[in-house]
Amino acid sequence: MNDLVRQHTDLGTGDLEWLHLLVSEWQLLSDLSFADLVLWLPTEDGTRYVSVAQMRPNTGPTSYQDDMVGHLVPRGRRPLLDVALDEGRIVREGDPEWREEVPVRVESIPVRREGRVLGVIARNTNLLTVRTPSRLELTYLQSASDLAQMIAGGAFPFPGQQVGMDRAPRVGDGFIRLDAEGTVQYASPNALSAYHRLGLAADLVGLPLGPTTADLAPTRGPVDESLVKLASGWAPRETEIEGADCVIQLRAIPLKPKGERIGSLILLRDVTELRRRERELITKDATIREIHHRVKNNLQTVAALLRLQARRIGAAGDSNARAALEEAVRRVGSIAIVHETLSQNLDERVEFDEIADRVIAMVAELSPDGRVVGRRNGRFGILDAETATPLSMVLTEVLQNALEHGFGPGERGAIDVLASRTDVPRGPSRLLVTVEDDGRGLPEGFDPRGGGNLGLQIVRTLAEGELGGRFDMLPAEGGGTRVILDLPLRPEKR
Repeated sequence: MNDLVRQHTDLGTGDLEWLHLLVSEWQLLSDLSFADLVLWLPTEDGTRYVSVAQMRPNTGPTSYQDDMVGHLVPRGRRPLLDVALDEGRIVREGDPEWREEVPVRVESIPVRREGRVLGVIARNTNLLTVRTPSRLELTYLQSASDLAQMIAGGAFPFPGQQVGMDRAPRVGDGFIRLDAEGTVQYASPNALSAYHRLGLAADLVGLPLGPTTADLAPTRGPVDESLVKLASGWAPRETEIEGADCVIQLRAIPLKPKGERIGSLILLRDVTELRRRERELITKDATIREIHHRVKNNLQTVAALLRLQARRIGAAGDSNARAALEEAVRRVGSIAIVHETLSQNLDERVEFDEIADRVIAMVAELSPDGRVVGRRNGRFGILDAETATPLSMVLTEVLQNALEHGFGPGERGAIDVLASRTDVPRGPSRLLVTVEDDGRGLPEGFDPRGGGNLGLQIVRTLAEGELGGRFDMLPAEGGGTRVILDLPLRPEKR
C-alpha cells in the first residue's frame, strides 16, 4: 500500500498512517457487512482512482474473485465514488450491479481524517444468497452501518488503538451489542458459550455486561472498576478475563455514529487453549535454559578437576601431560561458554560475537604478559546452538595453535579474527572466518590436510564433518599463517 500511495497520490505521512490504521481494523466492517471492501484513493492529478487495499468477508461470499489492488479507474466511470468523495457522505446504489451473473449491491463510504476526505471505501455485497436475515445478521448489519457512519465522520478507527488482525477477536469468535447504558441487547451463540464457561448460568440479554463480567472474574480484592467500564463499552480497550477453567479475550468498541455514544460492540473469544500452550512453551523454555545452566556448571566442574590434575602432574615434572590437560581445560571451557550463553536466551540461538570475544580472551591467557594480542573484526551474528558449539571449539583450537606455534618465547605479535557472513533470504547463507597471525609461519613442507597435532585434527573433523564446511591453512601475505573456515549456515527454523 505504501508504494501505491506514494506513487499515485499526494497524501502525507499522517494520512498514510491513518489508512494503515483503518486497514488494520476493517476486517470488522467487512464481516459485519457480509461484504467486500476496496479502498480507492484519488490520484494526485484528480483524474483517476487507484485501489490500494482490499478485504474479503469471513461471513459471506465474495463479490470479487480477482485481486483489485493496483487497479486504476478514470473519474466518472464509477459515479458513487465521485459523489462520496466530493460530498463526503455515504452513497448507496438503488439497483444492484450484475457481475458475471451475480447481483452485487454497491455502496461508497468516504474515509475522513481531520475534516478531510482521503478516499472512499467501496462496499460490495454479493446478493446471490440473499434470504430473510436472522436476528444475528440484522444486528451485524446495524453495527456495520454505525461503523460506516463513524468512518465517514472521521471517528473510526480510534487513534493509537491499532490492533493486529491476527490476534484480535473477530466477529465470528463472539459478538455482543450493548446499549448506551451497557446493557446487553444481543449476544451471539459463541459469546453466550464463552460467558457460560466463565460461570454464567443465565442468558446475557438484558444484563449489564460490566458488573456481570466483574462478578464472574475471580476476586482477589476490590472489584476492578476498570474491568466494569471496559466490559460496559465506555472506551476502546482490550483485556483478558481469567476464570476458573477458561480465559476470555475481550475487546470493546464504542459506537458513536453521530458523535454521541449510542452503545458498544464487544468482541470476545475463548483463548484458553492458546494461553495453556503459551504457558507450556514458557515452562519448556525455562526448563531448557535450566538444562543449559546445569550443563555449563558441570563442564566448569570438569574443567576445574582437569586443572587441578594438571597442577599435580606439573609438580611431578611431566610437562607434556600437563600441557595436554590444560588444552582439555580450554576445550571444555569453550563449550561451557556456549551453554552459559544459551542459558540466558529464550531460544536455541546465540549472539556468537560475544562467545568469540570470550574465547579470544580465554586463549589470550596463554600469553599473560600481553606479548600477543587477539582482535576480532566483523560479525559472526546470531547462530543456532548446533553451529555455535562446534564453532567455538574450532575457534579455540585455531587460536591456541596460532599462539603456541606461531610465536616463540618473547616474540610479540597479533592474531586477527575476521568474520563475514552472506545472508540470503531464500538461499543458503554462509559464514567465512579468517584467523591470521603475523608469526613465524608454517614449517616448510607442512601439509594442512594431513599434518598437525591433535588440535588441527579436531578442527578438520568439526569444520568439515560436523559443520559441513571447508577448512584451509596457508601462508599469509608478508609472513605468518592464515586459517580459512568457510561454513554453511542452517536456515532459521520458523
